[in-house]
Parts: sequence; C-alpha cells; structure tokens
Amino acid sequence: MLKGINQWCYPEQTSLEKVFEYSRDAGFHAVELNLYEADGVGLTVETTKEEALKIKAIAEKYRIKLRSLSTSLLWKMSLCSPDEQIRQQGIRVVEKMLEIAGYIGMDTILVVPGAVSEQVSYEECYKRSQVSIREIIPTAEKYGVKIGIENVWNKFLLSPLEMARYIDDFESDYVGAYFDVGNVLQFGYPEQWIRLLGRRIFKVHVKDFNTAVGNGAGFVPLLAGDVNWRAVIAALRELGYEDTLTAELSPYSFCPHTLADDTAQHLDIILKK
Repeated sequence: MLKGINQWCYPEQTSLEKVFEYSRDAGFHAVELNLYEADGVGLTVETTKEEALKIKAIAEKYRIKLRSLSTSLLWKMSLCSPDEQIRQQGIRVVEKMLEIAGYIGMDTILVVPGAVSEQVSYEECYKRSQVSIREIIPTAEKYGVKIGIENVWNKFLLSPLEMARYIDDFESDYVGAYFDVGNVLQFGYPEQWIRLLGRRIFKVHVKDFNTAVGNGAGFVPLLAGDVNWRAVIAALRELGYEDTLTAELSPYSFCPHTLADDTAQHLDIILKK
C-alpha cells in the first residue's frame, strides 16, 4: 500500500511546492489535493487544463503521485439540498473535480453526497443525492475517473450494509466508496465495514479517534486513538487493497511540517502489522 497525505494536513496557505517537498521528505508516496473556491491555494473551481498540468509537473519534480482529489465545497453546495440551484452548483463542482482529475491522471475523486438535517430528511437525502450523482456519472465516464462516496459525520449511510446498497443502486463501475477508517469508530468497527464494502472501496482515508471523547475533539494522530490497526490492515490485505492510505489530520499549530514526519512514521508502523 502507498502512504498518502491530504493537503489539509498542512496550514491553509502552504504552497503546493512546500506541500510536495514536505511530503516527499517525510517519505510519502502520494498527496491528495483539494478543490477550493477561486481564491484557494492550488486547484480551484477556475483552474484551467494548463494550470492543472503545471501542478502535475511540480508533483512529478518531487516524485509525488497525485491519485485522488477531495473538496469541502459540497458541504455548502450539497447534492441533496432542497434548493435545485444549490444542487446544480454542487453538480458543477463535482464535474469540475472529474475534469481536473482527468487532466492530471487521478483515478478517483471524493464526494460527500449530502447530509441529513431538520430541513433534509433521510429519505430526501438518499433520493436527491442519487439523482444528482446519476447526472454526474456520464462525466465520470468521459474522463475515466471514479466517484468515491465518503462516510462522514453527516447522519447518513450509517451502516456498511446501507452504504453498499446505496452504491449498488447506481449499477455503475464508476461509483464506489472512499472509506474513512476513523469516521466509523464512533458507531462501528472499520474492519467490519471493509469486509462488507469489499471491492466497492476505491480509496482509504486514515485518521484515529478516541471514543471516550466522542465528538469532533476525539480525532487524534494515528496510533493515539482506538482504531484496531492490526485488524484494519488485515481486512484490507484480505481484500487485496494495494492503493493509497491517505492521512487526513488537522495541521500542527507549531512547526507544521513535523506532522508529515510523525504521520509517515506512524503509517510505517501500521503497515508492518
């Protein structure tokens, strides 16, 4: 498996050149970039093909693979919003992600399908997000890039059986799971999710979680929480998963590149289990 790190692991204004340099020096094989609004650092909703290829060239200079793309924009441009205009904005964001990923050679994008709230019922989230994603699948096919649905704290797809059904409903090889190990620990066991989702898993995020805390403050560095890493790695190996394990952690407030050093070492330990 390849060691990966998300751009979010560094302070917000860190240049991509530094992101790639720090990641390479720490021993990572891959960096997961994010799509931002127009004023963001790196890939944005206004990035052209030429700009994307320049970023790819910088990554290659540092011997860093670019295999996936994520974004936080879908939290406010939700694919299940009751507002059709907002849903269409979200669709355009995902299509832009697919386009850029295709230019760079990434094979997967991360998509949060929506969130259940007092304004959006579970059934509405399920149906509307599926309608939106079905509209996007032809673009995924055009660029040869897969859509990885991530399990997040959105009160939606709360079991691996339901997530498997949600994915299977699309009947498309271009829709699968972007599985986040730490995100399920509050209400499940990641190794069980891995075995039930099986070949639907396109990519994997790694973070750790302290269940005694039980809220967002419970996310901690790798090895500092309650994830049974031995069981997780065993399940991934049973599956034959050989792609990236991408760390998605909050940046250190002091000497931020040290997070990359620490996390790479933690991944080395995890992968030896």
